[in-house]
Amino acid sequence: MKTERLRWWHIDELLPIEADLFGEERWTATMFWNELASGHHYIVATDDDRVTGYAGLAVNPPDEGWVQNIAVRRDAQRRGVGRVLLEALLAEARERGVRRMLLEVAVDNVAAQKLYADYGFEPVGLRRGYYQPSNTDALVMLREEAP
Repeated sequence: MKTERLRWWHIDELLPIEADLFGEERWTATMFWNELASGHHYIVATDDDRVTGYAGLAVNPPDEGWVQNIAVRRDAQRRGVGRVLLEALLAEARERGVRRMLLEVAVDNVAAQKLYADYGFEPVGLRRGYYQPSNTDALVMLREEAP
């Protein structure tokens, strides 16, 4: 498995993963294009030139970052792809001087919450009905680096 910057030609491969994992709450091609146009940092994990996962980071200067998403194709889950993607985002964030990393995760996604907790993220809030149309709550998690 290797990671590389997400490029426009990867977007078509992301869409079936989005649809499978997130259903009606999936991101569209336009949303990914907007993320790239906004200069956010996106990466893909590939295996045999197939996208197995992807992740995004938005940096709000001077020192705050948001994990936009981390998604791993179902048949590639539980193989460390999510960890590789998260570690790559954290490395990019450090390189950009980010001291506070935040993310939202569905309250019923216990596996993702555990992964984030393993990397020092702690729950700091709840966004009720954040994910639509399912009306699922989002847990806000924070990881702070020492100055």
